[in-house]
Amino acid sequence: MEYISSVKLNEAGDKLVILDQTLLPRETVYIELDAIEDVWEAIKKLRVRGAPAIGIAAAYGLYLGIKNIKTESFEDFYKIFKEKLDYLASSRPTAVNLFWALKRMDERANKEKHKRIDEIKKALLDEAEKIRGEDEEVCYKIGEHGLSLLKRGMGLLTHCNAGAIATARYGTALSPMYLGQERGYDFKVYADETRPLLQGARLTAWELIQAGIDVTLICDNMASIVMSEKKIDAVLVGCDRVAANGDTANKIGTSGVAILAKEYSIPFYVCAPMSTIDLSTKTGDDIVIEQRNADEVTAFWGQSHAPDGIKVYNPAFDVTKAKYITAIITEKGVVYPPYGENLVKLFE
Repeated sequence: MEYISSVKLNEAGDKLVILDQTLLPRETVYIELDAIEDVWEAIKKLRVRGAPAIGIAAAYGLYLGIKNIKTESFEDFYKIFKEKLDYLASSRPTAVNLFWALKRMDERANKEKHKRIDEIKKALLDEAEKIRGEDEEVCYKIGEHGLSLLKRGMGLLTHCNAGAIATARYGTALSPMYLGQERGYDFKVYADETRPLLQGARLTAWELIQAGIDVTLICDNMASIVMSEKKIDAVLVGCDRVAANGDTANKIGTSGVAILAKEYSIPFYVCAPMSTIDLSTKTGDDIVIEQRNADEVTAFWGQSHAPDGIKVYNPAFDVTKAKYITAIITEKGVVYPPYGENLVKLFE
């Protein structure tokens, strides 16, 4: 099975190549970005999206932003470096991977501060490459741990897109599905369309079809009926941030799916790389929820479908309370409640 690579550096090492996810599924277009402003725009406009992919893009984007700095002074170099880091950090406030990746780049710069500037640049490129490589390994391990919780022939529901195109490879929530496909598990996947930007319809459905996985698209408000008809045996979703108490932030609508799963006694699994676990955030109430433009709700494909001037509330994410989460699947293993105790143990 061939996997899609949605974010990587080109062979020359001077441009970031991304799959423009805003054009899917109508067009499969890879674009090359060589300016940090273009990387910022790509993250902000969801050309590249998914928490791990955002972190990878930010790391590469920061490298592209500093690779042409002309100075031999670390102090001068670092001042510009920090300005560009802070600039990229402003693109998406909710995805903790963005800040995690930029922090790693910052730590690497300071670790190499006594070296020549050209050597520091090479080290930063190396760090960005490591972030990408490690993510691929992390996603594979999440897939293995997730698959251990599933049985052949299960019906699985997922919300938004936490697949190969949202990561370096495999995905998080979709990783068990990909590994299951390779091993003949014959899963029946149901993908919520995920309004208002339809990442489930445009992205999840598209990439699962590409992989030959049995996938059925449903509207978000159909989740209850497919659960009541016993078509769903487990729910797997990704997330952008895990709070210390186990609350998780994911694409808007996720919390509703979790509540339904609880009602129907269906296990609800959150697939979360360690990089998304933020122990400094005590609960989901402390997570900043990004508010997006009204036209994402009032119009799609350039055509308005709502009255002019209508007030719009458009949060990009919601918080799923820990009490609705059966387990959190990480690359280090499966974490069960009480999350306040068991998440900390992952870092020991």
